[in-house]
Amino acid sequence: RPPLQCNPFLVKSLHVYDTILSPIQEAIETFKEALKLKSDFIDAHKSLGQAYRELGDFEAAMESFQKALMLNQNHIQSLQLRGMMLYHHGSLQEAVGNFKRCLQLEPYNEVCQYMKGLSHVSMGQFYEGIKAQTKVMLNDPLLGQKASSEYLKVKYLREYSRYLHSHLDKPVAEYNVDQDLPGNFKNHWAKHLPFLIEDYEEQPGLQPHIKDVLPQNFESYNAEVQKLICAADHLGALMQYDTPGFLPNRRIHRAMGLAALEVMQAMQRTWSNSKVRVNGKTRQMQWRDMFDIAVKWRRIADPDQPVLWLDQMPARSLSRGFNNHINLIRGQIINIRYLAYFDNILNFIKDRILVYHRAYNPRGLLEVRQALENVNTVEDLLPIMKQFNSKTRDGFTVNSKVPSLKDPGKEYDGFTITITGDRVGNMLFSVETQTTEERTQQYQSEIESIYKDLTAKGKALMLSTELGDADAVCNLILSLVYYFCNLMPLSRGSSVVAYSVVMGALMASGKEVIGRIPKGKLVDFEAMTTHSPDSFSKTAKNWMNLKSLPVWYQSLPSVAGTFPMTRTMIEVLNTDSTSHCPKKS
Repeated sequence: RPPLQCNPFLVKSLHVYDTILSPIQEAIETFKEALKLKSDFIDAHKSLGQAYRELGDFEAAMESFQKALMLNQNHIQSLQLRGMMLYHHGSLQEAVGNFKRCLQLEPYNEVCQYMKGLSHVSMGQFYEGIKAQTKVMLNDPLLGQKASSEYLKVKYLREYSRYLHSHLDKPVAEYNVDQDLPGNFKNHWAKHLPFLIEDYEEQPGLQPHIKDVLPQNFESYNAEVQKLICAADHLGALMQYDTPGFLPNRRIHRAMGLAALEVMQAMQRTWSNSKVRVNGKTRQMQWRDMFDIAVKWRRIADPDQPVLWLDQMPARSLSRGFNNHINLIRGQIINIRYLAYFDNILNFIKDRILVYHRAYNPRGLLEVRQALENVNTVEDLLPIMKQFNSKTRDGFTVNSKVPSLKDPGKEYDGFTITITGDRVGNMLFSVETQTTEERTQQYQSEIESIYKDLTAKGKALMLSTELGDADAVCNLILSLVYYFCNLMPLSRGSSVVAYSVVMGALMASGKEVIGRIPKGKLVDFEAMTTHSPDSFSKTAKNWMNLKSLPVWYQSLPSVAGTFPMTRTMIEVLNTDSTSHCPKKS
């Protein structure tokens, strides 16, 4: 049986979505059975570890990789997979240990070399990091050989690493990554294209006077900053999805917790008429500045992922549109991350089909309605569509609409659902959002109008004690994020960026999020599959279980003042607080 590859798509064997997790559970049972018969079956331990990692179960995966490596400490695949899991769990120092061991055994292992370079750079060890990256670059594919994904990605990582290094000691408020990086570079990087960029001018090489980031001890921070870090860890953990396929990442928790606190502090400044320092200017904070705080932290937490604003891409590539594409089902493979939304999307499609027939085929409406009642899975839809609509040969698309708050009655394009194929097992079921210039402007005018209202109500809130005011502010924050998620304006990370802004802005209004995101639920998909900002607000408020914010949050030191530079941001993400922060349930 081949090892499970590291991605959230899993082989599908049953068609009832409630039991869809069975394939991976089935694989886990198969590996366990194999181990009962032969307890020293190294590949089975390794594959079991990878299956657990795909489910997002860090402890169980770790235990299986451990067993494989106890049987053979030189098992390269186990070292590589364990190292990658540790990196994506935010345990960078441990990850490096695995990649080093892997490279001692197999010096030309591209994955270990790339990941070693990435881990070093993430921790601010640029000399070691760029050395490892350069080794991957020199490993040109042979004639006719397909280039590995590491080889294709490494040039971007090296250029971005050099950029980060040259900006290590510049205050983050004085420059803007989206404006600094060349347009074509960003466009190619976000689209995972080969690095073929005309007239590209390389970033400056490493300057010897800029030293690497040194390890930072938790005790070296004063008591107030320690409290800030612990608060960030707690808040970040509340953003974790409890959904198969999402591995908890402590580094991202810390970064996004700090982002939420920095958003809180910046919003309070804005609501009490103070200005903020952004992109080298001192001015009133705009909606994008608020999101940029979270973008800045999300970016630094994992330099492998291009977190870029799509509307800051070159005009040529924007006019063609940026597609944010997610396969939900592809042939035999189901994307387990989005399972909780399959029924929602199915009901939405049924609804749109009825709307269509009501308009264009009123006579056949009853027949269509009866046929749709027997549809329980997406696969059942294709034959029905073919029966009632002669145009449906190979498949069909359905568009969602997002209502405007600014101009009641007006609607914007949401996302497109596509279903193609001719039979079960040979089907593509996908959703995508298309970021065109026109769509971006529509959503941004909506966000701007809500932000203006939010600023006015936030200022009033600072002067009042009325509970209704706080509730109005809460609804505006969630409506603003509803449009942000439907717009999908970033190349990566829109969801966690949105949620950290929600938490931060709510804290600015005096509310603390206590609740966790329910099992199977995702912030961006919830917004995309909810028909109005009001319904989204209601749902999100149920999740968040808001309480009034404890007073001590107000006395925390300034996040932007404590970590003003890339160097100080990397230092705090590297700091281990494990034995220092009070345990929260």
